Amino acid sequence: MTTAFFARAALLPAGWAADVRIEADAAGWITAVLPGAPPGGARRLRGAVIPGVPNLHSHAFQRAMAGGAERRSPEGRDSFWTWRETMYRFVARLTPEDAEAVAAQLYAELLEGGFTAVCEFHYLHHRPDGTPYDDPAEMAKRHLAAARAAGIGITLLPSLYRHGGIFGREPAPGQRRFLNDLDGFARIVEGVRAAVAGDPQAAAGLAPHSLRAVTPEMLGAVAGAEGPIHIHAAEQAREVEECLAATGARPVRWLLDHAPVDARWCVVHATHMDAAETRDLAATGAVAGLCPTTEANLGDGIFPLPAWRAAGGRFGVGTDSHVGVAPRDELRQLETSQRLALQARAVAADAARPHPGRALLEAALAGGAQASGRGLGAIAPGLRCDLVELDPEHPALVGREGDALLDAWVFAGQGNPVRTVVCGGRAVVEAGRHVARLEIGEAFARAMRRLWA
Repeated sequence: MTTAFFARAALLPAGWAADVRIEADAAGWITAVLPGAPPGGARRLRGAVIPGVPNLHSHAFQRAMAGGAERRSPEGRDSFWTWRETMYRFVARLTPEDAEAVAAQLYAELLEGGFTAVCEFHYLHHRPDGTPYDDPAEMAKRHLAAARAAGIGITLLPSLYRHGGIFGREPAPGQRRFLNDLDGFARIVEGVRAAVAGDPQAAAGLAPHSLRAVTPEMLGAVAGAEGPIHIHAAEQAREVEECLAATGARPVRWLLDHAPVDARWCVVHATHMDAAETRDLAATGAVAGLCPTTEANLGDGIFPLPAWRAAGGRFGVGTDSHVGVAPRDELRQLETSQRLALQARAVAADAARPHPGRALLEAALAGGAQASGRGLGAIAPGLRCDLVELDPEHPALVGREGDALLDAWVFAGQGNPVRTVVCGGRAVVEAGRHVARLEIGEAFARAMRRLWA
């Protein structure tokens, strides 16, 4: 069975094209892209169509606490580290049912914004007392069930987390639900790989959480695993200081010197790199996993985007703690943070891509697809049929076309200019609303009332 869509205008790998017929097979893979073709019986999409955007970093459970950790502490020295204490207290209450309901709500919201795939960096593994569930992969499978209910593609990244500080510090009590030794982690990975096997909408990799959470020996044991490898690094200045004190090296430098970092790796945040780290990490082909709205919310700092791009570095965007849930939020925050820091405009643009909207989008598509380990990121045969139709009647987009339309999508207005989203050949957002928004929202509301009671 063939599914077909007809776009008045579509962003293809070679650029914008008119009257594009996009055909997909029953499994959701694009089989043909035909510019200038008649629509035939294809479903017509009147707005400009762009590829679905991969979200390369998510902790889905944190959607339930977005906006709930903003109050100033009595000491008045608020940072990522004080936010983390709030997070530890919050996760103690989450049941598997809560986690699934929250993840489904998040994934529906991501789809409404134009994300069609998510990399779930999953470390909430166990019961509140730290003991495993009967199925060690129970919590990971809840996220897979949520992705299937929402219709989003997913790369599940079970996270190895054992310690509470650089190379061996004892974990805090609030980290009990995250902790595994290598044998326990292997059981979770085995369960995840079995659960996604044969599913064209799902893949698996793994995520050594950070140099704060694993030893060098643990990192070495998992670094050769199959699939994408994601790791947090250099998110915080204090993390850099602690790594220097413990090892004599900055986090990214330590990784470059001791781990087989290559194009399979996604280094999440990478905010605090020096010039040599920036140059050398870019040379590996690894993706920088940027989460601009979370990094701004937590006061992390600003990624060195011009230096990274000058070194040929690849990047994608994720929503991490989900204070933002749309690609345009992340791309806008990325560019505008650079503008504030550098007192310049159109920082992501260059002579070849003078429109920052398109430059940011194309970089996020390529980097996100690479970090996902799935066939994503472009409207082309052999890739997933993930399409986003931008609403030509939305006030932010009226009268705009081509690259100017992408600038308006990223930088103009506060509403959601997405009309239709197709994921794996199936329409999951219609008229800007997820097709299962009501039932997903009701389950989420029940979970939230219990969690915040």
